[in-house]
Amino acid sequence: MEQQNGKQQIVAVRKNGDGDIVELQLSSGQVVGYQEAQRMAKNDEIENVNVFKGRDGDEHLRSDPDGRTDNNLDNLPTF
Repeated sequence: MEQQNGKQQIVAVRKNGDGDIVELQLSSGQVVGYQEAQRMAKNDEIENVNVFKGRDGDEHLRSDPDGRTDNNLDNLPTF
């Protein structure tokens, strides 16, 4: 995926044994932890994702809704 406007995109994810995303690979090849990706999303450094507060009171990272499922974080390739 190409970087647009200098922003990175998430291209792959690493999950733990419970299936939770713990690391994300960016279009530059950089690998960041989940909390770092949240910080980057809040700072508008990663495109097509946002941070929201879930019912559990914690903040979560998710893809921007666009009617597609193939680019949802859970559906991205793993590394």
